[in-house]
Amino acid sequence: MKIFQQSIRLQPKQRGFHLITKEVIQNFPQLKQIHTGICQVFIQHTSASLTINENADPTVRHDFETFFNKAVPENDPDYLHKDEGPDDMPAHLKAAMLGNSVMIPVSDGRLALGTWQGIYLCEHRDYGGSRNILITAWGE
Repeated sequence: MKIFQQSIRLQPKQRGFHLITKEVIQNFPQLKQIHTGICQVFIQHTSASLTINENADPTVRHDFETFFNKAVPENDPDYLHKDEGPDDMPAHLKAAMLGNSVMIPVSDGRLALGTWQGIYLCEHRDYGGSRNILITAWGE
């Protein structure tokens, strides 16, 4: 069994849902050494998240942002955690809803994503800054 791990730092992105599949693949060449296995992509933050979804139509990413802003509104008077601005507590809640990692099968040295699937960085802060991603892959 082979195990590889690589940390990457993503440049700051505006609030919203961003495809990062190419960045993950370009920064993790060790993936090519795994014939059959699993790849975990993990974000080391509590106010951004990861998910897998539509990679072709950008309106899907826009609609994700619209949905989550409606589901978890800012300026809720019941939130206690307000020190870092009105987008902070909603960002933590959105990140908890979506999760901090995705698991993807590896087949013949490539991520075995479906035709219309891509990895999203879900940036829930207005000014989240750069984001650290830890990629781990293992297999034969």
